[in-house]
Amino acid sequence: MLDRYDYETPDDGEVASGELVVTDDVLVKCFALGPGAELEAHEHGDATNVFHVLEGTVTVLQGGDEERVTAPGVVLHERGVAHGARNDTDEVAVLTASLCPLPS
Repeated sequence: MLDRYDYETPDDGEVASGELVVTDDVLVKCFALGPGAELEAHEHGDATNVFHVLEGTVTVLQGGDEERVTAPGVVLHERGVAHGARNDTDEVAVLTASLCPLPS
């Protein structure tokens, strides 16, 4: 199977996640955010992180800023910048997060 896009449908306030790709130098995770769910802000000091919003709309948190991003959307998080995501809608929102290079 070549297509690795797969996720569980979360309930309100829940986040479902899974690893889509794991190699020696990249990690791609899928996050499905139920209505009202949030990925807490965090940072990666040694890696760049990219969100790809695939379904719905998420409020992306970056540093002290917030911006609504609707699919299809791509958001770059530079190394060391705190980032997260929140679903302020009534529908499930889906995004992937790519981390490269993997922290040592």
